[in-house]
Amino acid sequence: MVLNDEKSRGKSKNSNPGRRPGSARRPEHAPKAGLDARIAATKILGAVIDKKTSLDGMLDAEHGNPAIRDLSEADRALVRAMLHSALRHLPRIEAILDILLDTPLPEGARSLKHLLIIAAAQMLYLDVPDHSAVDLAVEQANRDPRNRRFAKLVNALLRRIGREKEALLANVAKLPCLPAWFLERLTAIYGRDAALAIAEAQLQPAAIDLTVKHDAALWADKLNGKVLPTGSVRLEKFRGAIPTLEGFDDGAWWVQDAAAAIPARLFGDIRGKRVADLCAAPGGKTAQLIAMGAEVTAVEQSQSRLKRLEGNLARLGMQADCVLASLLDFRPEQLFDAVLLDAPCSSTGTMRRHPDVPWTKGPADIVKLAELQERLLRHALTLVGPGGIVVFSNCSLDPLEGEDMVARVLADCPTCRRIEIEPADWPDLEEAITPRGEFRTTPAMLPKEGGLDGFYACVIAKI
Repeated sequence: MVLNDEKSRGKSKNSNPGRRPGSARRPEHAPKAGLDARIAATKILGAVIDKKTSLDGMLDAEHGNPAIRDLSEADRALVRAMLHSALRHLPRIEAILDILLDTPLPEGARSLKHLLIIAAAQMLYLDVPDHSAVDLAVEQANRDPRNRRFAKLVNALLRRIGREKEALLANVAKLPCLPAWFLERLTAIYGRDAALAIAEAQLQPAAIDLTVKHDAALWADKLNGKVLPTGSVRLEKFRGAIPTLEGFDDGAWWVQDAAAAIPARLFGDIRGKRVADLCAAPGGKTAQLIAMGAEVTAVEQSQSRLKRLEGNLARLGMQADCVLASLLDFRPEQLFDAVLLDAPCSSTGTMRRHPDVPWTKGPADIVKLAELQERLLRHALTLVGPGGIVVFSNCSLDPLEGEDMVARVLADCPTCRRIEIEPADWPDLEEAITPRGEFRTTPAMLPKEGGLDGFYACVIAKI
């Protein structure tokens, strides 16, 4: 296996490999700064791509992948950055590797491919010196019995990426960075141009958005942010630790994507009303409802997630009736005035924050989750009486989990009707209101402000 146009150059470069960084000669097993982080990133990338394992759980410092648990906080941050960059740009990285190789990697060389992807992501999309990425990748290959025989190839290929970086990036610049199944699905739903815009939008990491208890303009000024059309405060340039920000200890605000802040605001005036927040953890929407003056019952079926919700509410100085219950079995003694159901979904709208989602989910997951959402919505509608309101939402981009499912439920429920959301009530977000009066955001919306998550929401009234 050799590189395109690199056969002779690769040989001459490695005539005395033991005397220079990036050598293909097997090194001694001495500790090398950053190597453990690269090894961890490679293992986790393989779990995401090959085993469809969710990234967030593996990156948890306490309960995550064993490869990350003993790393320093700085190394864990580096692993996250490498993985996010690799997954955001995966089709382009793979295309560049294909350009440089005259024959494909062996079918069984998955760990080698993951190693090359992580190293290429550092060189192409992160501020990592090329020599460091090359040196550590070669050492990583040498330490792995499966990849040791490919160390010279790793050295030559990555050095060529370093030399030809700009030309290679230009060559793949128009390649959409989404898996084929997902791009095809988005194209069928939104059209080719919109699908490509969504693909391009997910390449940019999401900014930090805050929902504040009171006076968004005041907190935008204090925190050097800006107020979005959703009422959220966006911190575009902040890269520090959230707890260090003014107002955190006082519970003046909480982190919540701008799109995720929309559903609770669709209730209108709910002061003094009894409202249930189903699937409530981690509590951002629960906190919104409390801040809006509602008496909130927060329902969550996971004990650990409910504990997290209670901790978040405690920091904010808020109280709710927190209930641990299976949602389909939850039957309160008294009906609610309103219910918010932010249902479990494929999360395809959150690609900017979770770039693993398109690679770990597939069409079958969307179908399965849509069936669950339908059962949950039908049950949620039994929790309010005549005149009651149910807001249904999720962070999927697929109508199977939104518009189509809701239309089917409404067709079966003569005592339910959709309340149309008025575009005039949402300045600068009019494009997000569908012809049927539902909310549908995508990551490509609000581009000048830095985008937002993809979200679906609708309002249903019981007659």
